[in-house]
Amino acid sequence: MKKISYYLRIWWMMSRNSFLAVFYVKIALFIFLTGKVLRFVFFTLFIFFLVKGSQGLAGYTLHQSIFFFLTFNLVDITSQFLFREVYRFRPQLISGDFDLALVKPFSPLFRSLMGGADIIDLITIPPLIFTIFYIGSQLTPSILHIAFYVLLIVNGLLIATAFHIFVLGFGIITLEVDHLVFIYRDIINLGKLPVDIYREPIRSIITYLIPVGVMITLPAKALMGLVSPIGIIATLGIGAVALVASYRFWNFALTRYTSASS
Repeated sequence: MKKISYYLRIWWMMSRNSFLAVFYVKIALFIFLTGKVLRFVFFTLFIFFLVKGSQGLAGYTLHQSIFFFLTFNLVDITSQFLFREVYRFRPQLISGDFDLALVKPFSPLFRSLMGGADIIDLITIPPLIFTIFYIGSQLTPSILHIAFYVLLIVNGLLIATAFHIFVLGFGIITLEVDHLVFIYRDIINLGKLPVDIYREPIRSIITYLIPVGVMITLPAKALMGLVSPIGIIATLGIGAVALVASYRFWNFALTRYTSASS
């Protein structure tokens, strides 16, 4: 518990500095926040007219389709809020600032992964959770299905964590961070709608090989009672394997790191 408390204090100090840096440029904060809200509203309207015009989307009702989109946003925005520092990792490698992270009395992975939360995403999370609660209640889930949903959302965030750790490790080896991040952003955007809309083999690829479906579609399906207990266990297994593999890759990448000052 002491170690967890220690890292929470470190995270709070780094995040507070990140928040203050954004607050100093209030116009930029307003523009980015407005852009996020407008993008969310426009895509929600797109789903509304798409489903209304076609009388359903891959067999899902309007509320179900919107719930898939809300679940996507929950996983995506929460991971961006927590792991925004990954987007600033490449300059640290080039400038040599990563050398300082290696000599700090705490994990360099923690510093590189969670070194500065994004206040813009933090502002949008509470209303998003409220909307998920409201739309989800329209689907009349049982307590068990709600528990499965929460469990698989946590699992989806663990997979997102694994993706970002892999990006950090790959950045150490190749200095390519930005391109991988944008590739990740493009891939995860496939989860805005249920993966059932894609044909095979694309559906299986983005469900299990590139686990967008595991991260986003399956949690929403679990709330609707469409995932078996075996499927949930398999999904949790995928999350655990992804996290362990990414951590091992990070440790391997550190052995290949060449200091910018050497």
